[in-house]
Amino acid sequence: MREKMTMSFITGHLWIQLIMLGAIFLNTFMVYPNIFHNIPQSFNIGMDFMAVAGPNTFFPPLGFLSILTGFIAALLTWSYPTARWWVLASMGMIILEGAASIMFEWPRNEIMFIEGASVHSVEFLKQTANEFLTVHVFRVLCNIAGSIFIFVGFLRYFQTRLIK
Repeated sequence: MREKMTMSFITGHLWIQLIMLGAIFLNTFMVYPNIFHNIPQSFNIGMDFMAVAGPNTFFPPLGFLSILTGFIAALLTWSYPTARWWVLASMGMIILEGAASIMFEWPRNEIMFIEGASVHSVEFLKQTANEFLTVHVFRVLCNIAGSIFIFVGFLRYFQTRLIK
């Protein structure tokens, strides 16, 4: 029973990480080029496009699920040292990504999209956008690393189960 639970949670964490990786690539290559191409006018167009749902409605719950499934997978793989450290490394990456979002990107989102040009100069908004995109590169790298780590952890756990 424990092995089925372990396999379920490590697979779930892998699945969620891969969804997050695909979503962050979608943001990087489709959404953000449209939002940041003509500041501040493109901010308004971006806000109109994301009137119903946007990254702020998608990523926080998914990030929470990733942390939750990763934490449970880490507990369940604790007795499998070949998988445990990979699962923990994946968790570390998603926590770093989330911390970067909360500490650096969320305040800049407020500046760019809530306060906007009515409060800030266009030059300040462009600087804020550049800072946002710089932190976004860090988030993408964390997500890539976290996805690789959980994939290796999944393979190591599966390999260990096959040997038993």
